[in-house]
Amino acid sequence: MALFKPIQVGNIVLKNRIGMASLTRNRAQNTYPMELMREYYVQRASAGLIIAEATLVTRQGTEWPHAPGIWDEKHIAGWKNITDGVHEAGGKMYGQLWHVGRVGHPDAPEQKLAGVPVYAPSAISARGGKFRHIPGNPGYVTPTEIDDPWIIIRLFKEAAINAKKAGFDGIQLHGANGYIISQFLDSNSNKRTDQWGGSVENRARFPLEVLKAVREVFGRDVAIKLSPAGGYNDMGMPLQETLDTFSYLISEADKLDIAFFELVRYAKQYDVEYDGVLRATQHDILESYRPYIKNAKLFLNAAVTPEEGEALVSAGKIDGIFIGFNYITHPDVVERALHGKPFDNVPDIPHLQTNATVTDWSTGYTDYPRAQY
Repeated sequence: MALFKPIQVGNIVLKNRIGMASLTRNRAQNTYPMELMREYYVQRASAGLIIAEATLVTRQGTEWPHAPGIWDEKHIAGWKNITDGVHEAGGKMYGQLWHVGRVGHPDAPEQKLAGVPVYAPSAISARGGKFRHIPGNPGYVTPTEIDDPWIIIRLFKEAAINAKKAGFDGIQLHGANGYIISQFLDSNSNKRTDQWGGSVENRARFPLEVLKAVREVFGRDVAIKLSPAGGYNDMGMPLQETLDTFSYLISEADKLDIAFFELVRYAKQYDVEYDGVLRATQHDILESYRPYIKNAKLFLNAAVTPEEGEALVSAGKIDGIFIGFNYITHPDVVERALHGKPFDNVPDIPHLQTNATVTDWSTGYTDYPRAQY
């Protein structure tokens, strides 16, 4: 079975081609990884590769409290405890570096502690948003334009240095879902007239420079996650502009000899409707961008079943898959796929993320049963 054959990705060999996608679970305490998070990731170490939950390169006012960071020694120690556990269990683990850009909020406790404005490529607010942990559940605000993007690039590099110390096997840039890398790429959120905006080449400059910076730390063991169809967090350009932008970015990133791309295809559940119109730019991600990937490996995400993944890998269209939601409710995704067992654990929706009513953070987190084999 193609999905269960080892594969070399960058400088490491994965034992199978089923990856655990990055999943925001919000069990960090004051941005610091907890022991419970080690248990969670170790439970899922049979994955070919685990991508850690999105991890902030600097303190920001995210939509969710209890997101982890990686900017100081205590963060490094917390993550090292987790990567050590995953490695002891025979797994491999990438960190995912994250900056939320314009989808932060100045009234969020984390943003207040940061002491800086909500930054973005341009002073353009995203539509929507709902900060449930802030009184009144406010939406997105108009951000402050970043004066010098190199400052943010240096934050990513410093975070990569910390991730290296923390024992991650590599790092993935969160270039999807409307966060800061997406914001630079998208002409609707980036109206700059300097070298960081305007043309396709200028809008792609930021993600490419971040890739170069973190590659100085991790070498080939660097990846990027992209969602060209957009939709989420008010992302999306006209089709031709989308094709031009992402084909250029992917082609240029592939020349940097990175480990892999994770492409997120269109998924209706992540699309958003504004003024009666769906936001996403629906198109075939594989057909559109596969030809531009000549060196790196390609993994597909968004409602990909093991059966579909097996067919796509066998046909040579992709190198592997990432599974998201099913990894929340099934620590043994690989074993279930191998033995043909159903993904039948019922999601504990109220406890997927922490909130004021959750007192035992293991509930809906580490308490899902494995199947009988």
